[in-house]
Amino acid sequence: KLPTTKMLLSLVALLSAALLATAAPPTCYSRILSLSKEITETFKELQTSKAVDSCVEMLPRLYLDIHNYCVLAKLRDFVAYPRCERVLEVSELKEKARSLYTIMISYCRRDLVFLTDDCNALENPILPPMEPS
Repeated sequence: KLPTTKMLLSLVALLSAALLATAAPPTCYSRILSLSKEITETFKELQTSKAVDSCVEMLPRLYLDIHNYCVLAKLRDFVAYPRCERVLEVSELKEKARSLYTIMISYCRRDLVFLTDDCNALENPILPPMEPS
């Protein structure tokens, strides 16, 4: 029984080490990227939701590209937009946008590389074609 237990413990230790090696901590870049995608998706869902107030139709367009310098102004404008303050989903989305802005300008500002400053690209994005499901 003893060799089997020892072998089992060795196997568990080996698997644990492998899992720890592949689980890298999130970087500033990966956090910004995932939060911007989450915000963009939530905004799309909010626009198509029937249960949300009509003020959502008037919200500024929210397509985020963290490699575009204009995204900072886009986030500021969205957070400062005066309408829909009573719609919970919009308030939550504005809070996420505020968090993303704060992360980008303070915690991660040295890690960011802006590849463009094309503000029009955030208004009229060229999205990749949808793959058939």
